[in-house]
Amino acid sequence: MNNKKKDIRWMVSVALMAAIVVLLANTPLGMIQLPIIKATTVHIPVIIGAIILGPMAGAILGATFGICSIVSNTMTPTLLSFAFSPFLSTTGAAGGIKAVWIAVGCRILIGVAAGWLWILFKKVRLPEPVGLAVTGFLGSMVNTVCVMGSIYFLFAQQYAEAKEVAISAVFGLVMGTVTASGIPEAIAAAVLVEIIGLALLKAMPRIMPEKKKSTAEPAADNT
Repeated sequence: MNNKKKDIRWMVSVALMAAIVVLLANTPLGMIQLPIIKATTVHIPVIIGAIILGPMAGAILGATFGICSIVSNTMTPTLLSFAFSPFLSTTGAAGGIKAVWIAVGCRILIGVAAGWLWILFKKVRLPEPVGLAVTGFLGSMVNTVCVMGSIYFLFAQQYAEAKEVAISAVFGLVMGTVTASGIPEAIAAAVLVEIIGLALLKAMPRIMPEKKKSTAEPAADNT
């Protein structure tokens, strides 16, 4: 019965975090429109959810983020939306599959990586504030590096055409995006994940209490 209650609490918690992801993804704070790409803060609740609820929850939240990214890039496209929406593919079905990987697959990796990083940091007894900040930073960089790296390897030609540059210049532009956008995003994620994560970790024992072991001693035999 206790395990069943805990499973229900876990599912409700994941649903609430997913709602936050969807809400952020549909506000200017979640998908910040830049001239050629959309910067994001939606990965932050994905990372926090992975820390609090585990890698499986992180994967679910990452997939939710990815689906929101597909919808956003389909409804309000930018020059690079072909890399995030299979419906805007310029290279047929193959391009659509690549777009799904970038929009959804890379975002699932955020949650999985953050969840397992936190498990590792707990095992090595890293102080919680440090572990949270590092997980936030690295989780955010997984998003940036995986997405921009996939764009470079899968859509270099289309990226060059969108930017109206030679294909030889694509690597430099991708690295520029990682540096100019990815690192500030990662620093912001480190700060926010630490602040919010510490508060939630304190609250979690009340929300999802662990099953207590019985400490009662057997009754003495008075016969």
